[in-house]
Amino acid sequence: MENVYSVKLKVVVETMGLEIIHRATDYDDKLITTARMNRPGLQFAGYYEHFTQERIQLVGKMEMDYLNQLSSEEKFQKYADLMLTKVPAIIFCHGTTADEECIEAAREFNVTILESSLDTSETMNNIIEILNVYLAPRVTRHGVFVEIYGEGVLILGDSGIGKSEAAIELIKRGHRLVADDAVEIRRRDSRTLVGQAPRLIRYYMELRGIGVIDVRNIFGSGSVKDIQQIDLVVNLIQWDGTQVFDRLGTETKTTKILDVEVPELTIPVSPGRNLAVILEVAAMNNRQKKMGHNAALEFTAQLERYFENGGTDF
Repeated sequence: MENVYSVKLKVVVETMGLEIIHRATDYDDKLITTARMNRPGLQFAGYYEHFTQERIQLVGKMEMDYLNQLSSEEKFQKYADLMLTKVPAIIFCHGTTADEECIEAAREFNVTILESSLDTSETMNNIIEILNVYLAPRVTRHGVFVEIYGEGVLILGDSGIGKSEAAIELIKRGHRLVADDAVEIRRRDSRTLVGQAPRLIRYYMELRGIGVIDVRNIFGSGSVKDIQQIDLVVNLIQWDGTQVFDRLGTETKTTKILDVEVPELTIPVSPGRNLAVILEVAAMNNRQKKMGHNAALEFTAQLERYFENGGTDF
C-alpha cells in the first residue's frame, strides 16, 4: 500500500502568504492530504454527489456572483452545507472577501477562512505546486546529488568509491551540491523526480580524512542548491578489467525510481581517471540528447554510410 503523505494547512498558508480571516481551533494541526483543489460552484447549487471533502475550497468571482443573488439566510445555509462536510479551509480569491454569513458559519462549524490577493487560477496553480512537493511519493537513496550545467546528476556507488571526492572537485569547478550521503527523492509528477538533502545534513559533506565540512560556508552560497530535478543517474563501479561496456554509447539505459524512468550510465573508476571531468561531459551529453542530438547514433550512421560506399570517403 502506497504511503499517504500530508502537510499542515498552516505551512501552505505561510508559504502562500494568505490572510487569515477566521482561524479554526484545529488550524495549527489541520493536515492536507491531497494536492487537488475544488471550486464549490456546484455545491453552492446543492449538488454534492462525488464531492471530495479533503480538498481546499476556492471561492472566486463566479461563486460570489451567484451567492450575492441569494438572501442572507440562503447564503448562510449554502456556507453551512459546505462546512458541514468538514472541508479543511475555504480561500476567497480574485478580490473577493469573506462576507458576514461566511464568517458566522465558520465560527459555528469551526472552519478556517482565508483570503488570497491573487486571482483564482493563479492561487490554485501556486497551491497545487506547493502541495505537489510536500505530498509527493518519496524515497531516500544513498548517494551524492549535484547540479552540473543545469543537469541534476545523481551519483551512486559503493562507499569509498569516490562519490564525495568527485563532487567536491565539481563544486570547485563552479557546479552546485544538492545533497551528500543521503538524497531524498520525490516524484513531482508522472515524468519528473526532484531530489534534495534531508534538512539535518543540508549543505554538509563528509570527506574521508578531513571529516564533515560546510560546503556553503567554505565555497559560498552559490555552491549549493536546495532542490533540483533528477536528469541523470550515474553508477560508479570499480574497474577490474573484466567488465564489458558499450564503447559507442548507443544503448539507452534507464533506471526506474518511484515508477519514473531516468537515463542511467555506469562509469568505471580507476586510478588516474578524472571523474569530475567525466561527469561534466556526461551531463552535457545528456542535455544534448534531450535536445535531439545523439553523437553515438550519428557516428554509427556515419560508419554505415562509409561501409556502404566501399570504405571510401563520402
